Amino acid sequence: MSYDKIFRMNFSDVYALLAAKALKKGRTTAEVNEIICWLTGYSAEALEKSLTEPVSYGDFFKNAPQPNANRTLIWGTVCGVRVEEIEDPLVREIRYLDKLIDELAKGKAMDRILRK
Repeated sequence: MSYDKIFRMNFSDVYALLAAKALKKGRTTAEVNEIICWLTGYSAEALEKSLTEPVSYGDFFKNAPQPNANRTLIWGTVCGVRVEEIEDPLVREIRYLDKLIDELAKGKAMDRILRK
């Protein structure tokens, strides 16, 4: 399966979808931002910059300053695929974020989402 279309999507467009999913379930954009920063190592300022400048979704993850070492503790399914079994590293990183936002939308506590 080719993921080129996903990699080329504008990060700010994907962010809007992720935030909308969380907001619809009564969560906040601050929580979405906290998850993204925890997963990728971006600062809040760098995340905001990525939202205002044209950055592809693939490049956002490729250029992550310090991916969290605990991200490997994220497991489960997203769209019927086990995230821990995804071979392509970039796709796995993207699916980690999908899984964390799913957990947020399902009402999980932030400490559990961030694997503390």
